[in-house]
Amino acid sequence: MTSLETSANDRLSPTLGQRMIAELTRESATTRTVLERVPEDRLAWRPHAKSMSLGQLALHVARLPLGITMLVERLTVGAPTVPLVEPAARGEILDALQRSVAYAVERLESWSDEDLAATWSLTHEGTVLIALPRGEVLRSLMLNHTYHHRGQLTVYLRLLDVSVPPVYGPTADERPFG
Repeated sequence: MTSLETSANDRLSPTLGQRMIAELTRESATTRTVLERVPEDRLAWRPHAKSMSLGQLALHVARLPLGITMLVERLTVGAPTVPLVEPAARGEILDALQRSVAYAVERLESWSDEDLAATWSLTHEGTVLIALPRGEVLRSLMLNHTYHHRGQLTVYLRLLDVSVPPVYGPTADERPFG
């Protein structure tokens, strides 16, 4: 392969950031569909005393892309305290998702593959708890963590007898594929 061909192939291959943006964009549309089902009159509802409320969980899901992206901006950070805020309305949750995804996309566009390969560390009282490439942290804490909590949210909806939208296939409520 000539250097010209290599250069052309490099331009055609998406960067890690571009691949993460594509996934975040796709998945945030599904997340929005789930969040749109959150009943406003049940935001304070909890399935168990130790559980987050429906509103807290929904807002946590909406804010994860922003929060995790901000967390990894610096390569060494102390363990944060995650606030569990009770939203006043579903619109607040949906607006938070839109802002959160926009911020994460903006940051991902700005990071090169080298930036995403840089080692990121989470510390507590001077002890390193986690040291991983920034991109792996984003994959785990921003993307996978969102999917985990979005799944919890569908269980909350089911327990409240709210129609559960398709996420990766049909649900007992909706069969979009026939």
